[in-house]
Amino acid sequence: MQKQMLGNTGIEVSRLGAGLSEIGSQLTFGETERAGQVLNAALDAGINFLDTSACYGISEELIGRTIAHRRGEYILATKCGHVAGGYEGQEWTAQTITDSIDRSLQRMKTDVLDLVQLHSCSVDILEKGEVIEALQAARDAGKTRFIGYSGDNEAARWAVDSGLFNTLQTSFNLVEQNARLKLFTQAKAQGMGIIVKRPIANGAWGATASPSDYADEYFRRAQLMLAEGPLNGAPENRILLALGFTLAHPEVDTAIVGTQNPAHMRSNIGMLENDLPISSGVIEELYRRFAKLGQDWNQRG
Repeated sequence: MQKQMLGNTGIEVSRLGAGLSEIGSQLTFGETERAGQVLNAALDAGINFLDTSACYGISEELIGRTIAHRRGEYILATKCGHVAGGYEGQEWTAQTITDSIDRSLQRMKTDVLDLVQLHSCSVDILEKGEVIEALQAARDAGKTRFIGYSGDNEAARWAVDSGLFNTLQTSFNLVEQNARLKLFTQAKAQGMGIIVKRPIANGAWGATASPSDYADEYFRRAQLMLAEGPLNGAPENRILLALGFTLAHPEVDTAIVGTQNPAHMRSNIGMLENDLPISSGVIEELYRRFAKLGQDWNQRG
């Protein structure tokens, strides 16, 4: 598995990471064994970056129940800020941040988290500073090694420019290219690690219909870009094309792909190891189409 340094953290991460939203939202505790199959398949193949969140259903609990005994083999990233998991409180307060981190440690059966990220809060919340101070306090107390921001558009740019975060997690794919134009260079100049979410555009490229309500906007964009004509030299596998586009950018330290299907996990790993890179000409053509059509396409927040 290809690995890359996560900014200036000194942590080496697999370029393909595992996003665990689907596991947490689509599986039940009765399917813990299936979750273990997905997670162990990822670790066995060399994926070492796991990205979850306090609001991803039972994701954190499933990590604790299935792979806590392999804790030394993976980098554990979670997110906080929302009121989730039966917690009673107010979102985006220092108390909620602190309690969420403590709960994450307990659920995932670990003494320390590698990365805790604010989960897509607004510029106003960032400027208020309370949640950032709570993250910094958790880092100073040894509960997390590093702190990050997960989000898009103006809030992501604020987080980058602030110099307060170790990492940025942001949306980037073949129909969502603004991050390379507005965030990547600035984030790298700050020494930040870059984690890409939605790297395969929620499977919308080349699909016969939108894969989900959440993917509707990506599907609309993909249809417009595809209408420009054939992509000469592009791989026939649409997921390979999408993944190949994202990972063609060296600024991307890791790209997180989620699945609750062990076979899909193995397929993603196989593509990364055997079928990349894709043609640079294809990437340039995707740049051209986005520049022509995507002037008003903000990152999906």
